[in-house]
Amino acid sequence: MAAKYEYLDHTADVQLHAWGDDLKEAFEQVAIAMFGYMTDLESVDIERSEEITAEGDDIVNLLFHFLDEFLFLMCADPYFIVKEVEILEFDRENFRIRAVGRGEEFDLSKHPQGTEVKAITYSNMQVHDDDDRHEVYVIIDI
Repeated sequence: MAAKYEYLDHTADVQLHAWGDDLKEAFEQVAIAMFGYMTDLESVDIERSEEITAEGDDIVNLLFHFLDEFLFLMCADPYFIVKEVEILEFDRENFRIRAVGRGEEFDLSKHPQGTEVKAITYSNMQVHDDDDRHEVYVIIDI
């Protein structure tokens, strides 16, 4: 499957822009983009999966918590790098997500070290969900 995300320059941070055929895919793609900034995802094998849940007060807050839960996987020992993200439940009325990340334990001898993502930010976070436009913009602190 072709990647549906890109990296846009932003001072001191990086802006992730992801899109999909629906908002669920755009959320999945932005999480993959975040991990792709940390290492070359081609080097990641799928050895196990980790499930996350996230809740928010609105769709932007939900996106923040969704990414923050995935970022925690890479920050907790053992560091878990995700290659694939699948949203299993996307409750857009109650702003809840249950998702699974598939990948493996991060290993510097196997995975090229990209840039560490320190935090997800609310700065200029955008969620667009129209009939012909399903995309998100997220600035990450590096």
